[in-house]
Amino acid sequence: MESRDKFFIGNEWVSPSTTRTFKVVNASTGERIATAPEGVNADIDAAVLAARTAFDYGEWANSSPCDRAEIMEKFLAALLKRSDELSQIVSIQNGMPIGLSTAFEAEFSAGLLQYYAEEAKNVEKVIDIRPSQMGKETQVEKIPFGVVAAIVPWNYPVTLAISKIAPAMAAGCTLVIKPSPGTVLDSYILAEAALEAGVPAGVLNWVAADREVGAYLVSHPDVDKVAFTGSSAAGRLIAETCGSLLRPVTLELGGKSAAIVLEDADIDEFIQGVPMACLLNNGQTCFAGTRILAPKSQYKQISEAVAELVSNMVIGDALDSETQMGPMASESHRERVEAYIATGKTEARLIAGGGRPKNIQKGWFVEPTVFTDVTNDAIISREEIFGPVLSIIPYEGDSEAISLANDSQFGLGGSVWSVDREHALEVARQVNSGTVGINGYVPSIGAPFGGVKGSGIGREIGPEAIDGYRSLKSTYVMS
Repeated sequence: MESRDKFFIGNEWVSPSTTRTFKVVNASTGERIATAPEGVNADIDAAVLAARTAFDYGEWANSSPCDRAEIMEKFLAALLKRSDELSQIVSIQNGMPIGLSTAFEAEFSAGLLQYYAEEAKNVEKVIDIRPSQMGKETQVEKIPFGVVAAIVPWNYPVTLAISKIAPAMAAGCTLVIKPSPGTVLDSYILAEAALEAGVPAGVLNWVAADREVGAYLVSHPDVDKVAFTGSSAAGRLIAETCGSLLRPVTLELGGKSAAIVLEDADIDEFIQGVPMACLLNNGQTCFAGTRILAPKSQYKQISEAVAELVSNMVIGDALDSETQMGPMASESHRERVEAYIATGKTEARLIAGGGRPKNIQKGWFVEPTVFTDVTNDAIISREEIFGPVLSIIPYEGDSEAISLANDSQFGLGGSVWSVDREHALEVARQVNSGTVGINGYVPSIGAPFGGVKGSGIGREIGPEAIDGYRSLKSTYVMS
């Protein structure tokens, strides 16, 4: 695996300001595979300056929507050529099973870029002419915010980067992207694709850094908008900074979503859907339905079926096409998940997993784990574990199921399972969450994604996301 020694700033490979580096580790083996430079404040300054110059003095912000779309389509073509490389490098770094990284990191992210390239063609600079009570007319237009600080986590590093890059580009913004130190290598592939595509200098800039330097980027005086995906704790700190600066911010944060299995659900269909809806990416997914709400009349049947499912999942190297459950992304994250499992053993009854796979000696693996006899006020029911740990909670009647689902500090995802579509929709409408699935859960490129309560502010994906990177300007024409 190739080590890196430069940052991508202003369409040039720029030497870092210090010799500090990040170690990149293969999550499936625990072995170091590469190093990459660690950014400091001076590197952020250089990247922000490049983005600021490109926005203020370059042609990007004032280019036609069709011209921006053309560049984005070339960026897409360059990314597609690198699909296999992207999916493999993500799986190596964070343990995402290769089948999933191919579907999400390569294909879904490409779909996002393609979608916003098409949407960019519709971002016409049409001025809305409105009547004026005190003059001739009022002209209302949408203009790009300017320089965007995009902070990307390690669990879906490509998809979550493109979910910020694509709508911001469509709007006419420039960006400084800070990838997670744990998944930094994929950002170099994106930068190489952008360079090949002819994305103008300064529109896209990448600097990997730790949280302290990330905080410096958030507060930088030449940043106009912040887009962050990560933990709710980090999101609150960013929100405080942006609030004090009166700076627009989009926060896509954590979750503790509920999968509500209604009494009229097809249990076999639900069990088949658990890997995607509840355990996606080794449980390292913000919208995962890790609280399974099961009716008391079928509680034993559902619990046993879930336990049987996870006990038969194939655990192994993320690059093995047969793998269904890969490792945690890092040693420290595995320790965090294991601490929650230890807590769960004091709060509930363990019926599957709970340890490390006995036949795997290397890497950061945790068995998929299931707890029953869980109450909704247990720690493992309240806090985001971000690992393959499921809590099955009993309920009686739709009203209690809805109440339990909503009794959470989070509100990001969720699912409702029933053979009666209208019944499921009726329950889903009462779930206080930014998104919800019926008999499954897969985000849609054309629909807004985000949460309520502790799960964030604002929305990504869908046509609405472009407006997250634009402000409104009214010009009062008096005569």
